[in-house]
Amino acid sequence: MIDDILKKIKESNPLIHCITNPISIRECANVILSVGARPIMAEHPDEVETVTKSAEALLINLGNLTEARASAIRISAVTAGKNNIPAVLDLCGVACLSNRRELALFVIENAKPQVIKGNYSEIKALFCEAYSSSGVDADVSLQECEVLESANKLAKKYNSTILASGKIDIITDGNKTFFCENGTPQLATITGTGCMQGALCAAFLSKADGIDAAKEAAAMFGICGEIAATPLGSGSFEANLLDALSVIDADEIRRRTKLTEKK
Repeated sequence: MIDDILKKIKESNPLIHCITNPISIRECANVILSVGARPIMAEHPDEVETVTKSAEALLINLGNLTEARASAIRISAVTAGKNNIPAVLDLCGVACLSNRRELALFVIENAKPQVIKGNYSEIKALFCEAYSSSGVDADVSLQECEVLESANKLAKKYNSTILASGKIDIITDGNKTFFCENGTPQLATITGTGCMQGALCAAFLSKADGIDAAKEAAAMFGICGEIAATPLGSGSFEANLLDALSVIDADEIRRRTKLTEKK
């Protein structure tokens, strides 16, 4: 599957529209470029309808919201839904901020995203309005079984693939469920790696369905993190990560993938 996705992206150079936060905008663009797709990071409310219509996939990331970006997200979500543009919704911050949860629900209703992505706390918060956590990081006390239950119910409710990122990534469409154990703790030492995973997922979604895009993106990104790991520190790791994303091939991804399907 990964062979087919990467081949199709490199052959067609799909345009991926990203509305994301300024903290990770450069990194997300570079991830999309690294696999042969073309990023466009338009977020002005007057521009997003036109750009979304022309894209092969859309990424909406709720991080570091501004009034203008929230307006752009609403316009783009409606446009994607009306024009059948496949979309990834990254739930950044919904576990600690109720306005982001409300915006996430608007995006889900209107864009009908094929993939809804978030860390364990964000997935739990989307499922359970009463749940909250501190900051944008996941609550380490959450158990995989608890997140899996929430993810499965959300997938069925919204007819979407849920990608819950954590030490073990959980990917489910409500029928098939995969656990991905690729990755390294060093991914948590630089900002924006969750956003980057979402950007890679959006690029893959331009050429695959939700479950395949999400599980292959989770595996590839985790593998590249493993390759990039270094004792030299965060700066070297960040450069190594982009290098790995740029040069890894499908054969190495297949050899190193730690994806298991839950029966």
